Amino acid sequence: MLEDHTIVRAEIHPAIGIARVGNSQDEYFLGPEVTQPRAKPHGFYKDATGALKREAARFRIYGYNANKEVVAELTAENAEIEWTVHVANKKSAWYKFTLAMDRPAVHDSAVEPAGRRNSHLHGAERGQLVIDPGPRSIQGRDTQGAAYAFDTGKFLGTPVYLGELRTDGDGRLLFLGGRGVSRSAYGAPPLDFANNDGWHDDLADGPVSARVTFGGRKLPVESAWVAVAPPNYAPSLKSIRTMYDLLTDLYVKPDGSATSFTRDVLPIFERLSELQWVNAGFAVEFGWQGAQELLRPEYLARLASASKDATNAEVRKQVFNCFRDYATNNGWTGLWPWVYGDTMDVEGSTHKDLALSGRQLARLSDWAAGDFTPDYGAEPAASRSLSDVPLDRQPAMLTEAALSFCLADAFHPGCELTWVVRNRFLYRDAAKFRFKERPASLPEPDYGDVLVPQVALSSSGPLNALGPGDLTRWMAVPWQTDTASCRSGYEKFTAFTPTFWPARVPNQVLSEEDYRTVMNPALPLERRQAAFRNRRDWLRRLGATWLESVRRMVTEFGTLGVVEPRPGPGEGPFPAVLFVESPEAVPQLESAGAALGDAVVQRPEPQPAERPEEEYLPKVHRYRRRRPGTGPAVALPTPVE
Repeated sequence: MLEDHTIVRAEIHPAIGIARVGNSQDEYFLGPEVTQPRAKPHGFYKDATGALKREAARFRIYGYNANKEVVAELTAENAEIEWTVHVANKKSAWYKFTLAMDRPAVHDSAVEPAGRRNSHLHGAERGQLVIDPGPRSIQGRDTQGAAYAFDTGKFLGTPVYLGELRTDGDGRLLFLGGRGVSRSAYGAPPLDFANNDGWHDDLADGPVSARVTFGGRKLPVESAWVAVAPPNYAPSLKSIRTMYDLLTDLYVKPDGSATSFTRDVLPIFERLSELQWVNAGFAVEFGWQGAQELLRPEYLARLASASKDATNAEVRKQVFNCFRDYATNNGWTGLWPWVYGDTMDVEGSTHKDLALSGRQLARLSDWAAGDFTPDYGAEPAASRSLSDVPLDRQPAMLTEAALSFCLADAFHPGCELTWVVRNRFLYRDAAKFRFKERPASLPEPDYGDVLVPQVALSSSGPLNALGPGDLTRWMAVPWQTDTASCRSGYEKFTAFTPTFWPARVPNQVLSEEDYRTVMNPALPLERRQAAFRNRRDWLRRLGATWLESVRRMVTEFGTLGVVEPRPGPGEGPFPAVLFVESPEAVPQLESAGAALGDAVVQRPEPQPAERPEEEYLPKVHRYRRRRPGTGPAVALPTPVE
């Protein structure tokens, strides 16, 4: 059969692109385009001043034939392309975050209603809370400039920069978000983790479209969406349940393939283990020489075996039974993963703690029963760049890569995206993660002073379609107050678990100082081992109280360390690769601080992380009081032999 190379339509990929803020004035990097990209060199994520680089979202266009097969990528080399993007920030004009509205717990009378943010403003005044610069269009190769900046939107009369467009050398679109500038119009300090009246930030979202002429013909083009998110402070690590896992489970039909140990089971074990670098509790249980070091070679060999003899079958079953399943064992204390769920502070709620996706649990169930392909070591090497991926797989890979580094942990409210992505009304093609766009000619109705779940989740509610800014408006304002509140050990199952979003927002880390001790062969082995087991509070330099830390997070987020892979000593009882908090360099003047008129940031010596319980009220004690974790530096217990 002859191949059909006739392109009749086009699609933009990824379907959902993620950009991230950073306070570097000039430098940025491209977000992941494959699920297992090469690690970046040490220090890559900060510029020479110590400021955090922005993460750009890159979009590509692929041409398809009438059989829905990928024929070619369309670039400036073979097509005429004009990109158009329209982003906005509507957080301050939206409703307060209380809990994920699609959970039964929000119907409980103890849960506060979702009233308007900035409810003191009414009518036309509320329009001043929406930061909407309108659309921008761009075309050509290596195009950039002031004309492509989203800088004309205003918050209560003050201009706010939400990002800009560029193109690369092949005419692909680059979207860069804001620089992490958040401020109060009234000069008030932030007092809540999610709802601070008078405040704005520079996160945004909106549709990405294109006009494409190929071979003298204009092609219909499937649009995409871009969302701007907080920084990724552990760029090489993934959550146990990613956004891609969640959306695939909800909207993509199983392909009927047999469960593969390498493809379906091993990644879950790897992610549990890798969280050792961002949470001390995970380090003790799943880390190097930990009690459940699932990646220890001899243990992994047993887990990877499909043998159904009594011993192997029992081991698999015991591991499987450790994972939380809302349908069977949700009431057991200490089930895996040790991560909070959407309703983590509502006593008795089913979703207090996180469970894996239904598809992940089904694959684990097959594995536990011995019904899987024992292909460990037989799978081909991972694709480290998009050029390693076959053309027909590239579009899907771009979307999977973007969403695999996004969290589907506690939607409280969340890191990159939140619970609203679970609503099928939101999609015009749910299986391909394509959002339904609200026409500009169709204004959104007013839902009243209080948004109730019945309205929010209805087919005529705010999740029936999206306009610019409609995805990120459900998130915290400003984002820094939520990020600085997402710590671990509020409810002390252990001193450091459960946790919120450690794969993006670390809790306890291996410091540069301790890394140097580990790497010094002249020091006694016992001292080096103690340094390796030590974990320090990642937020330790932002102050001794919650209020101080969230206030300083607004301007100092760019000085926090990034957890990066570094080579191990190459000898002794240490891993081959260690993930280390990058040294904290203080720039002479931070962009966010400059925008607020702050002086040069002066950093104090590390402060104790022990904080009074009442300091944690806004994030976790609205519906039930909990006890926080303590301790700035922790020596982990001696590894279990």
